[in-house]
This record gives sequence, structure tokens and C-alpha cells, in this order.
Amino acid sequence: MADMTRRARASIRRLARGSSRTTAVVTAVVAALLVGALVAPDARGTSASGAVSSVAHVAASCSGFLPAGAVVAMATTPDDGGYWIVDRSGDVVSCGDAVDHGSLGVPPTQPIVGMAATPDGAGYWLVAADGGIFAFGDAGFHGSTGALRLNRPIVGMAVDYRTGGYWLVASDGGIFAFDAPFLGSMGAVHLNRPVVGMAARASGSGYWLVASDGGIFAFGVPFLGSTGAIVLALPIVGMAASPGGSGYRFVASDGGIFAFGAGFFGSAVAPPPPPPPVGTGIRVGPGPQATYSVQPQPAPGTC
Repeated sequence: MADMTRRARASIRRLARGSSRTTAVVTAVVAALLVGALVAPDARGTSASGAVSSVAHVAASCSGFLPAGAVVAMATTPDDGGYWIVDRSGDVVSCGDAVDHGSLGVPPTQPIVGMAATPDGAGYWLVAADGGIFAFGDAGFHGSTGALRLNRPIVGMAVDYRTGGYWLVASDGGIFAFDAPFLGSMGAVHLNRPVVGMAARASGSGYWLVASDGGIFAFGVPFLGSTGAIVLALPIVGMAASPGGSGYRFVASDGGIFAFGAGFFGSAVAPPPPPPPVGTGIRVGPGPQATYSVQPQPAPGTC
């Protein structure tokens, strides 16, 4: 075991000397294996080319952690060198080269359910379940559904790179467009699983919708892979596309990332708590008692 550990550490040192993004990913995965953070076989996606996607539950280069089960959405930086991850309370964690533009800071009336970054990456929007919009950095307000009565709650949003506007999507796949063209929806189709997020291509030619099982619905954009046929430990809650449209990423409710044709820069999954310290008292037997039963002893002088 010690020899295996020495070899693994040597491998990490060799990998750490590389500078490519792939090297950083492999380094993070090897480190995760050393500490026992194994990725379950059912927690992997497959890209359109058949390659296993980058799926990890380790924090490689993120600014912090979010509570497991609280993550709701993500957005990608314009150069595809990082992404932001947000939880239902509006707390944002940045990964890779993503710059922090702020978090909500106060509990929202409705939980945050989605986010999208501005085309230049100098800001982002958060959207609540009622369609209320919160803008950070250079993100502008283009409208909301906050004053409308919705058949289904809003679950995600995406930015139109050509107009600077955005789309909101409801859990039934219905689309609400604000300074962005309507390109289709799933609003009139029965879904096996609810839609939980969306992402758009930088060209503005179309968008993807993702369901909680990782199933993909594409409108004017190619299908690049999904987790629809995989049993997931936790549901998918959002997605983000690479700016060039060559790939996209899913995020699960614990902050785990599933990448299809896109890079992996870490996840916001909080590490497991350390084991409780071992006590220094009696480790075998019932411990101190209020009263004691003494074993019968032989009569004096018989031993």
C-alpha cells in the first residue's frame, strides 16, 4: 500500500509539471482517487463521440463550496475557461477563470433556480422560480415573469449572445423570450421528467433544454450527449454551453459536473466531514457503570 501511494504521488508530481487543461483535470482525478473520492460507475456521462465525460466530485479550482443538494444552476465564461455555480439561496461559487460578480446576500422570496452569464462574462443574471430577475455586474434587465401567473415554475434561463436578451424556461418546457427570438419549446409535449435548465449557442442559432435525468431537447442546435440512459445518484439541475457551441455541461444538485465536449475545472461539492476524534476512555466493554456486579469468588484459603 505504501509503495502504491509513493507511485501515485510521483505520478501527481509528473502531471503537475504539465500546463495543459487536460493535465490539470487528470491531476485532480488522481488526487481524488488517493483520498478515496471514487466516482461511482453510474455517475458518468458519455459524449457524442463515445468518450467518457469529465465527471468529478472534487473541488479542483473553485472559490468555495455549496451545500450538497442545494446547487441549482451554472453558467460558463466567454473563453470557456471556467464557470459559475449557484445554489437556491443565490450564493455563487466561481471555478476556473470565472470572476466573482457577487451573490444575492439576502434570502430571496422565491428560490433561485437558474443563471446565465453576459456575453462578455462581466456579469450574470440569477432567476427565481417566479421568473424574477437579479442582475450582477454588467447584466441588464430585459424583463421577467415576476408579475405573471405561471402554469409551471421557471427552472432556468439562457442568454442570447446576438441581442443580449435572454430566455426563461418553465418546468414543462415552455419558453419565455425577452429581447430574444422564440425558437421552439416543449410546452405542449408530455415529458417523462421535468425540464430543469437550458443553455444557448453563442451564435444565437438555437438552444438546448435539459431534464432532471439529463435528457436533452435541442432546438436549432446539435445533440452532443446526455445522461438520459444513466441512473444518477442525484438529479441534474441545470446546464451551460461552451461559447463556441462545441459542448455543454450539466450540474447535479450536489454540484457535481457532467461535461460533454467541454472542459472540467472543478466542482463546488463540499468535502465529507472529518471522522469524529477517537475518544481516550474505555474502548472495549460497557464503560463506567453506576453499580457493578462482582463475579462470585472462591472461599478464602481454597486457592
